[in-house]
Amino acid sequence: MRNGGQLLVESLVALGASKSFGVPGESYLAVLDALYDTAGQLDFVLCRNEGGAAFMAAAYGKLTGSPGICLVTRGPGATNASIGVHTARQDSAPMLLFVGQVGTDQKGREAFQEVDYRAVFGTMAKWAVEIDRVERIPEILSRAWSVALSGRPGPVVIALPEDMLTSLTEVSPLSGPFEIAEPAPTSDGLAQARVILEAAERPLVITGGCNWTAEGRTNLQAFAEASDIPVVAAFRYQDQFDNHSACYAGEAGVGMPPHVKDLIRRADVVLAVNIRFGEMTTDAYTLFDVPEPRQTVIHVHPDAAEIGKIYAPRLGMVAGPNAFADALRPVRGAWAAWRAEARAAYEGSLELPDLPSPVDMGQVSAHLRRVLPQDAIVTNGAGNFAVWPNKFLQFGAKAKLLAPQSGAMGYGLPAAIAAKVVHPERCVVCFAGDGDFQMNCQELASAAQAGAQPIVLIVNNGIYGTIRAHQERHFPERVSGTTMVNPDFSALARAYGFYAERVERTEDFAAAFDRALASETGAVLDLNVSPEALTPRQSLSEMRAAGLKARAET
Repeated sequence: MRNGGQLLVESLVALGASKSFGVPGESYLAVLDALYDTAGQLDFVLCRNEGGAAFMAAAYGKLTGSPGICLVTRGPGATNASIGVHTARQDSAPMLLFVGQVGTDQKGREAFQEVDYRAVFGTMAKWAVEIDRVERIPEILSRAWSVALSGRPGPVVIALPEDMLTSLTEVSPLSGPFEIAEPAPTSDGLAQARVILEAAERPLVITGGCNWTAEGRTNLQAFAEASDIPVVAAFRYQDQFDNHSACYAGEAGVGMPPHVKDLIRRADVVLAVNIRFGEMTTDAYTLFDVPEPRQTVIHVHPDAAEIGKIYAPRLGMVAGPNAFADALRPVRGAWAAWRAEARAAYEGSLELPDLPSPVDMGQVSAHLRRVLPQDAIVTNGAGNFAVWPNKFLQFGAKAKLLAPQSGAMGYGLPAAIAAKVVHPERCVVCFAGDGDFQMNCQELASAAQAGAQPIVLIVNNGIYGTIRAHQERHFPERVSGTTMVNPDFSALARAYGFYAERVERTEDFAAAFDRALASETGAVLDLNVSPEALTPRQSLSEMRAAGLKARAET
C-alpha cells in the first residue's frame, strides 16, 4: 500500500524525472513527504517564488528535452506559476506543473485558495487535468508525459486534490520510461521538397524549436553547407544552428536586422523546419503575405496543427526535425552568391560604432565572443538589453541559449539556475536588465542553496528600456513610469552569498569577468550603462528627436 503522493513520485522517477522545482504548500504535503525518500533520484530545488520555479521548469524542458517538473500549491501558487506555463507554451518546451488542489469534498464551494484549473489553464497549457482518484495517477501521469513531449512540445497542468494524495492504494507505479518516436517524412514529401528546392533561385532555411538532438542539428548543418543555402534562426533559437557556419545568416526575431528582413522578403523558396511562424519571426506577419505567401514555403513540423495555421505552404510535412534532417540530401543550384551575400551581411551586423555609455555593451559582447567557452549556456529575460546576447553573441555547436519567446521579464536568472542544476560544470551566463533582474532577484537565494550559481550581468541603465523606447518614439519628451530607482545590486548579491562588483568602465570589464569566472560562488556584475545607449545603433536622444520630428510633421 502507498498513498497518492508516493505513487506520483515513484512514477515520476520511473519516467526518468531527476529534478523538480517548486515552493512548498500544505496542499501537497504528501508529495513533499514522498520526495524525502527520493533524494538523489528526484531532487527538489527549493525556490522563493512560484514564478521563478515555473521559469526553472520551463527552462529545464527547453534545455534537456525532458519535461521540467514544477510543484506549487493551490490558488496563489498556481497563478504565480502561470507565467512559466505561458512561457513553456510559446517556447514549445515540455513541462509538467503539479498543483495542489482543495479536497474533492470541498470542490465548487470557493474553498480556501480554490481555483478551477481547467478554466485557468485551459487555453494556456496543452492539457489541464485533475486527478480525482488515486488509482488513476499512473494512467494520467503517463498521458501527461506523452502530451508534453509529442507533436509540438508544451506544458501540462495536473491538479492534485489534497485528499486524493493521502488516499491509500495497491496500484503499482509506472514501471519505466517510454519513447515517442518522431514522425518521419514520407518519401513523396521529400521528393516534392527536392523538386521545389532545385527550382529555386534564392532558397532560404528558417529553423528553430527546442526538440532538436545534436545529431539532428549536425545533419541540418551538413545539408545547408553541402547545398550552399543560407540559414536564419527563428526568434531566440539561434543556438540550434552553428553561428560559425558559412551558411548562418542571423536571427529572425525582435529587432530583426535589416539584412535578415531583406533575406526573407527576397527569398523565393523558404524551407521552414520546426518553427511556428510567430509574430517576431515574421516581423509582425509582414514578411509573408497572409494566408498565401509570395515565397514558396515548405513547412516541416511534428504537429499537424501548426501547418497552415497562419500561412498556406506549397508543401506541408508532418515530421520531426531530427527525422527530417536525417532524411535530407544535398541539392544543387546557382545560388552561391546569394549565400555569400547573406553571410557577409551577418558578419557585418556584428560590427558596431562606439556607444555613448561608460560601459559599452558592443565591446562587452565582442569580448565575450572571444572568451566564452564553446559549451557556454547563455540565458536572458526580456528587455532592450536582450539584443546583446541575442544579436551580438555567437553560438557554436555546443553552446546553448535559453531565452523566452513569450517576452517574459524575469526568466533569465531562474533559467540560469536551472542550467547550473543540470550542468554544474558548464559556464552559465545570465544577461539581465535592471528591471528584468528585479522580477526574480530573490532566486539568488535559491541558487545559493542549490549550489547552482551562475554569472549574472546586469545591464543597469536605470530605465525600463523597451517601454522608454516606445515612449520616445510615440510620445517624445513625455516620460511616464519608466524611470527606476535601483538598489545597490552588488551589495544585494553579496548578501545572497555571490561574488559581486560594480563595473564602471568598459576597460574594467575584462578583468571583472575573469574574476567572475574564477568565483566558486557565482558572480553578479553590475554594469554601468547609460540610458543613451538604449539600442546598438540609435541613441535615446536620436529616438526622441525622431519622435518630435514625426509629431511635428503630423
